[in-house]
Amino acid sequence: MAILPITICGEPVLHEPAAPVTEFNDELRTLVADMFETCAAAPGVGLAAPQVGVGKRIFVWDYADQDVAPAKGVAINPELWLSPLEVSPLDEQSEAEGCLSFPGEYYPLRRAAKARLRAQDLDGNWFEFEASGWFARIMQHEFDHLLGYLYVDRLDDFEYREAMRVKRKKKWGVPGLTWLPEVPAADTAE
Repeated sequence: MAILPITICGEPVLHEPAAPVTEFNDELRTLVADMFETCAAAPGVGLAAPQVGVGKRIFVWDYADQDVAPAKGVAINPELWLSPLEVSPLDEQSEAEGCLSFPGEYYPLRRAAKARLRAQDLDGNWFEFEASGWFARIMQHEFDHLLGYLYVDRLDDFEYREAMRVKRKKKWGVPGLTWLPEVPAADTAE
């Protein structure tokens, strides 16, 4: 397994729809294992294949605070259905999101309270579950990556302008920018 470089806003693969997975083989298994390792090292709760430079419809999650799916899972060729959005003011704290491809920045974004995911596993078998709360948010965030969207693309006007200011300041928005999560230090205790 390997920790992969994470692409930053501006890399073309992040801004175009991902292609379906058609081959369920050892190459796919290796990619998914590397994605799990990269997600853990980042650290993150989810990671989509475009975020590691692979334009395929795959995302992984590692989120134990839910009881409808395994704490760690992979969604291949996913489909997602959402409940209607609530109409109320955004909560700056509880609705703030971040993204490994827009690192270190957090902005509030309204997401659906519930999501139904249908996807394939590593063997090509279909599964389905309904997520709610923060887990539903993770599913929506990762699914957006497969459509070619970053969460900042969905921000309200004020937050969007702030995110674009940060993008310009950090000189993001161009191809070729990545960052590599730190490899966890080896345990030296005897």
